[in-house]
Amino acid sequence: MKPARLFAATVLAFAAVAGSARAEDKDLIDAPEVDITAGEPKAGLYLRADLGYAPWTGDDDASYRFNDGVNSGDFDDSRFGKPLSGGAGIGYQFNDLFRADLTGEFFEGTFEGSGRSAQPCSGAAPAGTGCAYDGKADFRAYGLMANGYVDLLNVSGFTPYVGAGIGATHVAWGTFTASASCVDGSGACGGATFADERYAGEDGWRFTYALMAGVSYSVSDRVKLDIGYRFSDIAGGAMFSGGSSGEDAGLRRHEFRAGVRVSLW
Repeated sequence: MKPARLFAATVLAFAAVAGSARAEDKDLIDAPEVDITAGEPKAGLYLRADLGYAPWTGDDDASYRFNDGVNSGDFDDSRFGKPLSGGAGIGYQFNDLFRADLTGEFFEGTFEGSGRSAQPCSGAAPAGTGCAYDGKADFRAYGLMANGYVDLLNVSGFTPYVGAGIGATHVAWGTFTASASCVDGSGACGGATFADERYAGEDGWRFTYALMAGVSYSVSDRVKLDIGYRFSDIAGGAMFSGGSSGEDAGLRRHEFRAGVRVSLW
């Protein structure tokens, strides 16, 4: 082959190789970027806020001791009302599996109960008659809880979890109002009623624990909606005092809760 033709062929070969290299470089530039940190667990602080609804409060009957112990017993059919609660707190996400938070809780409640004693309501009551009592009061409660959670898995943004918490709840009872009426089997006392008695409410801190389960949904990288169930057990304590006294056996709340978590990282 003549030198001129050999040179031309060599130039064409190099041009073809260079064109192929430029095409490969363009393909590499257009290829999607791979983030090697995408699979690493994220960690950081988050804020949370929750609302709760407790349609059922399981509890033992509250007890009473009226007239310096002459009449005592349990309030049968104890009922607690006002099921709404609220809370807020700050937490830390350690990794994709574990997180923990500190929360403040608040709720109000009402109590109504009735009881019956074999003792007469007063010295003037007929022999063999007893006394029926009705009592009612309001209370307010706020608590501090330390909670830990295990996030089980993530499926299309949904993450089920389980958790537990311990803390203390301050329960403050308002004035306790007790009404009494004379009762017996024959109606001899005519159902006579007596003036209402009012006793000062008691307050104090009580040990509390809670168990939780639910599911969160990622609205965005930083915002998660949370829906779940929580069982909490608040220890019993004094309700009222002042010549007569009463104690509640504790509050066991079954709550459905909804809230939001906002990541700060």
